[in-house]
Amino acid sequence: MRLSRSRICATAILALFVGAGAGCSLIGKVRAKNELNEAAKAYKEGHFEIAEQHARKAIAFDPSNKTATIFIARIVHQQYKPGVDAPDNIQKARDAVEAYKRVLQIDPKSEEAFQAIAYLYAAINDDQNLRQWISTRANDANETNEKRADAYAILAGKDWDCSYKITELPEVKQIAGEGKVNYQKPKDAKDFDNIQKCVTRGLEEAETAIKYDPNNEKAWSYKTNLLVEAGKIALMNGDTAKAGEYEKQAEVARKRDAELVEAERKRQEAAEAAAASPTP
Repeated sequence: MRLSRSRICATAILALFVGAGAGCSLIGKVRAKNELNEAAKAYKEGHFEIAEQHARKAIAFDPSNKTATIFIARIVHQQYKPGVDAPDNIQKARDAVEAYKRVLQIDPKSEEAFQAIAYLYAAINDDQNLRQWISTRANDANETNEKRADAYAILAGKDWDCSYKITELPEVKQIAGEGKVNYQKPKDAKDFDNIQKCVTRGLEEAETAIKYDPNNEKAWSYKTNLLVEAGKIALMNGDTAKAGEYEKQAEVARKRDAELVEAERKRQEAAEAAAASPTP
């Protein structure tokens, strides 16, 4: 079958555009690679702003480049100075958070990005966003049970800290002598309400973590500590019998935690011994 002259021309023009597009794409990838090489060089020399500029040029040349995306996040993160509360430094941490979120858009399973965001929120004391971030994983049915358990354990730890920093105040924790300790309600009623809420929620989170992963050592550790906090609250309410029950429960959890720690120690020793043994 003969093709008309017009169809032959149209086909030729289309092939020309397709070829040109492929060529541009290839050129973009090559330029992106060159920019990433320059970014890596500047990064190693400690010139982070220059490294960031090159990495962003790489993204401009190749928007889907995963390496450039994670590199930008790492570079911005590196520019954040932990413990410095200056507004521009806090903003740098938030910029790094957004950069890591873009990594997750390309690679939703990036554990590096998830952990880095959690670290940055904690570093700038943004507890609200940190809890929300960890809760997202805890409630994600598509995540593994182990990762969900870890997330719930972290939340339980946050709630334990919420209570502990109040129950250890001198006006609350009073040494009675001979190793005895009395606990008084905080002067501010809101503080007492907060520790009750945190302990109740924390114990629920610890139990949920254990449900997803019965061998999660962090979950058992925080369950132990939260039961101790619950005992303190009982003492504040003058209920020594209830405090004693919480202490018994804490001892059971403490024993299980110690078993898991010992099992992990033995596992590591075995792994080190296997690594040190010559291969036959």
